[in-house]
Amino acid sequence: MNLTLKRPLVFFDLEATGISTSKDRIVEMCLIKVHPDGTEEVRNERINPQMPIPAEVSEIHGIYDKDVKDKPTFKDLAKDLDKFLTNCDFAGFNSNRFDFPMLVEEFLRADVDFEVEGRKFIDAQRIFHTMEPRNLAAAYKFYCNEELKDAHSAEADTRATYEVFKAQLDKYEQLENNIDSLHKISGQGNLVDLAGRIVLNKKGEEVFNFGKHKSKRVVDVFAKEPNYYDWMMNNDFPQQTKKVLTKLRLKQFNNK
Repeated sequence: MNLTLKRPLVFFDLEATGISTSKDRIVEMCLIKVHPDGTEEVRNERINPQMPIPAEVSEIHGIYDKDVKDKPTFKDLAKDLDKFLTNCDFAGFNSNRFDFPMLVEEFLRADVDFEVEGRKFIDAQRIFHTMEPRNLAAAYKFYCNEELKDAHSAEADTRATYEVFKAQLDKYEQLENNIDSLHKISGQGNLVDLAGRIVLNKKGEEVFNFGKHKSKRVVDVFAKEPNYYDWMMNNDFPQQTKKVLTKLRLKQFNNK
C-alpha cells in the first residue's frame, strides 16, 4: 500500500551509548525520507558521541569506540540534519519513547532549536502492540513473513520498521491511511514534553505526569510551590522538558 502523505514522512532509528536521553549520545542513525510522491531519500550516519561507548552496549549494536572516533560529531551535522528534516513528520519503532526525544536532545545540545510543534509522530510499535503485542523481530516475521537479519543495525531496523508499517496499513482495514489518525493511535497526542513528564488532561490543561504532583495542574503547582520549577531545572531532566517547563512558567508570568 502506498502511503497517503501531505508532506514527507521520515522513518528513522538511532543507536546510542545508552538509554538516557539526558546523558547518552547518538552513535548511528538512519533516516528514510519518504516524499508524498513515494520517492525516498536515505541517510546513514555514524557519529562520534564524544564519550566512551560502554562495552555491554557495543555488544548489542556492534559499534565500538574505534568505529566512530574519526566520525563527525552531532554538532557537526546538526544544521544540515535540521534542514533535511524541515517540514517532515516522523515514524519509527518505539520512537515516541526514545528515538525522537533523544534526537531532539542532541539538537538542543548542538544549539539548534529544532522545531517540535506541529510534527506528527507515528510509532509502528504502538500500532503493533495494539494489534499484535510483540517486538520488532516478531513484527517483521508476522507482517512480512521474513526473518529480521542484522537486528540492532540502524539501517536494518529502520528498513524493517518501514516494511512493517506498510504491511500494517494493508492488514488492518480499521487503520485510516492518514497521518493524523496514525499519530493519534501512536499515543503521542496528549504529551506536552517528549519525555511525558507533562501531559494534557481531559480538559486540555498541562498537568504533571510523575512524582508527588502527578495529575496536578502545572500552574497550580507553580503558584503554591514556585521552588518546584527550580528543582526540576537543576535536576536530571531532559533539556526539552526544561524548555517546555520554562515556556509554561513564562506563560504564567505573562498572564498575571
